[in-house]
Amino acid sequence: MTSLNTEVEQLIYENAPDFKIAQLIKKYIKEYFKTLPEIFSQTGGKDFLVKHTNRIDTIVKLVYKITIREMFGNYQPLKNTIPISIAALGSYGREQLCVHSDIDLMIVYDEVEGYKTKEIIEKMLYMFWDIGLKLGHRVHELSDIAEVAKSDITIKSAILESRYVEGSNILWTGVENSIATIRRDKPEEFIRAKIEEQRLLHQKYPITMEPNLKEGVGGFRDANLVFWVGKLLYNVPRIKDLPDSIVQEADYKQFRISLEFLFRVRSALHLVAGKKEDRLRLEILPDVATLLGYDSTHQAHMKFAKKTIDSLRCIKLFGKIWLEEMVNSYAPELYVDKLYFDTEKKGLSELITILNSSATIPYSVHPRVSKALLHAKKPEKLDRKLKSTIKDIFRQVHSHSTLRAIHEARLLKYIIPTMEKVIDLPQFDGYHHYSVDVHSLHALWHLENIDDEYIQSIYSSLTSNQIALIKMVVLMHDAGKGRKRDHHLVGVSLFKIFAKSIELDNELQSIGETLIQYHNLMSTTAQREDLHSEKSILQFASRFNSKLLLDMIYLLTYADMRGVGKGIYTNFNARLIRTLYRASVDSLKHEKMLSMTAKKLKKQETLKKSAEFLALPRTLQKKILSIPSNEFFIDNTKQRVLEIAQNAMNTGKYSYEIGNREFLTIEIIRRDKIHLGYLLSKLDRLQVVKMEIVKLFDDLKYFKIDFSDKIDDSEITLVEYTIEDAFRSDVKPKLIKPSITKEQIEIDCEHSREYATMRIRTADQKGMLAYTIALFDSLDIDIATAKIHTIKSRVNDLFLIEKDGNFCHNTDNIIKDLTENICVE
Repeated sequence: MTSLNTEVEQLIYENAPDFKIAQLIKKYIKEYFKTLPEIFSQTGGKDFLVKHTNRIDTIVKLVYKITIREMFGNYQPLKNTIPISIAALGSYGREQLCVHSDIDLMIVYDEVEGYKTKEIIEKMLYMFWDIGLKLGHRVHELSDIAEVAKSDITIKSAILESRYVEGSNILWTGVENSIATIRRDKPEEFIRAKIEEQRLLHQKYPITMEPNLKEGVGGFRDANLVFWVGKLLYNVPRIKDLPDSIVQEADYKQFRISLEFLFRVRSALHLVAGKKEDRLRLEILPDVATLLGYDSTHQAHMKFAKKTIDSLRCIKLFGKIWLEEMVNSYAPELYVDKLYFDTEKKGLSELITILNSSATIPYSVHPRVSKALLHAKKPEKLDRKLKSTIKDIFRQVHSHSTLRAIHEARLLKYIIPTMEKVIDLPQFDGYHHYSVDVHSLHALWHLENIDDEYIQSIYSSLTSNQIALIKMVVLMHDAGKGRKRDHHLVGVSLFKIFAKSIELDNELQSIGETLIQYHNLMSTTAQREDLHSEKSILQFASRFNSKLLLDMIYLLTYADMRGVGKGIYTNFNARLIRTLYRASVDSLKHEKMLSMTAKKLKKQETLKKSAEFLALPRTLQKKILSIPSNEFFIDNTKQRVLEIAQNAMNTGKYSYEIGNREFLTIEIIRRDKIHLGYLLSKLDRLQVVKMEIVKLFDDLKYFKIDFSDKIDDSEITLVEYTIEDAFRSDVKPKLIKPSITKEQIEIDCEHSREYATMRIRTADQKGMLAYTIALFDSLDIDIATAKIHTIKSRVNDLFLIEKDGNFCHNTDNIIKDLTENICVE
């Protein structure tokens, strides 16, 4: 800076034109801004801002000096005799000027004959613009300041915090006298207007995943409001200097630490963005975190964002408490709608008990209640009385009001320790608008304020204990986030700990664990799966095998999605979820199918954890899990499932294996059509005791046929030829007509939404299975699954058949063909 002063003096001595002087200062400013990242890395939050403010002060003083020298030349009067004074406003006035913030100046003058003050000011402003400073300015005659402050609360706020920079100290004394007048002028109106302004800003900028550090909840505007009101009422230069009855030292320390951190965050944000930026946008958050010394890992970014949210909430809490302490005697009506009661000498349990008793209607608490909660004595560990009080929170009509009051007092992690890790925890998924804890509280609010009559009727049908449970689940459904393990499973463990601590009924605890483990399943199924597919419905419903569980997962899903933020729960996905719910309730009547599906899913879960499965390509893993048959997974070991799937992947048109150790077994995987009736007819001298047909994937089907006897090894080649022949299109089987009565055939076309069944219970007879399969082939009926059993000369054959094919409209013909003396060729 010394070098710049010397060079400027030299240019003035040489009578250099203004633009040349401006170019020199502009170059200096440009070079200075390049050094800011390095300066920032070596200084703290407020220190950096103060240093930057001071550097701008020197430039402002230099411009003023140049202007006066040029206006008066060698006849320059004393500074105090020139009726101009320059004051810093806004963040510049508070010595909190951020890198790319506007430099707000107020130039005050007195119209004194002979000084040409307006020409001086005009010349000075042109110089500021020429050197490239991002200037915001006000020019007022001293006699007008008090009146100007009355016209707008923003102007009044700025003038109240104005700071002398340069010019006449005599004139500045006049400015200070005007500020004293402004302070005394209708403080009530100013207070009301500023608090209303704050309320509107809080509505516009809540603490989200991209918080506004300046004007949002807990931002600098909240801290400034405490300062403005403190300046107005107590004429103190700093919040710290407010009376001890308002600002306690321990509280201020927490407040100051949070404010200091936010100063650093905003400075880094400006440096990274290269412009004025007050919103911590997700795409630049990693670079901001790096500039602040965090490493490049996702966990480090989470830690940084979490600290930012915590700091904002700290500023909000103490700002609210201190503000009320200052303004309650001026504008008590501002807090008449807040819940207030005598908090003197009350412990935490007693305070929460009173909050519970007030939760018959929605409420928000008075700042003095927040202060009482914050400073209440509490045991190091939750005692039995406090646990009972906590349990009682969830029995109230408006539990959310009590929990929000606890959360705002930064006590939620104490009251519900299992939520500790998700307090202020960000969610960088591009889906959630809020941190985990805030999202959970929003979800609870929506559960208690359902705006859908159908869903409300489900909620109202629950018992009081069930309602308390669903509230616990909604609050804690994401408590497992922030860990390396699946947050659903971690959440189950945490809920179990909480449930036991408050002595929750075992049956309710079990329901809660199920809901938390599968809390995303309804929304993902509804939005990603085919709801016309019975497989999708059964797989979902098998996790919730009672009407109560389906009711509760519906309520949880509704609350969860509504709690994410605006535009997430739409009419479209609301219809999808309701369709899934109704279809699932309807599926409860298919108890056996639900049971089988549940067993299948259990086997699949085991399969997915196995090393052999995880070693497979992801595409094959997905294909294996897409196999629709329940029996395939239930009846086969995981090794056998993987073996069949891998063989299928290597199959072209078809492949087969023949086993002949204890009895003949034929396994076929085919893509091309096989004449199964022909194959069975050629082997009708052997008794089929068991047959499986399973749809795999990629149009592949798996057949396994077990015969009662072993064949001579020399006959294996003949069996191979027979299998090969069964894949030729021109083969025709020679069939033996079975003897079956109508009573022995049971057809159910209402078995399920997608499948019909046909069961044959009759005496075992040669060629009967071949005949039946050939009949299906002739009608182009696709068998999804077949379970063929022969025990003690009696057959019990079950065929599962897709309803969208040719079966159901051919049932009369099928029965007629099987029971009358008609031969199929």
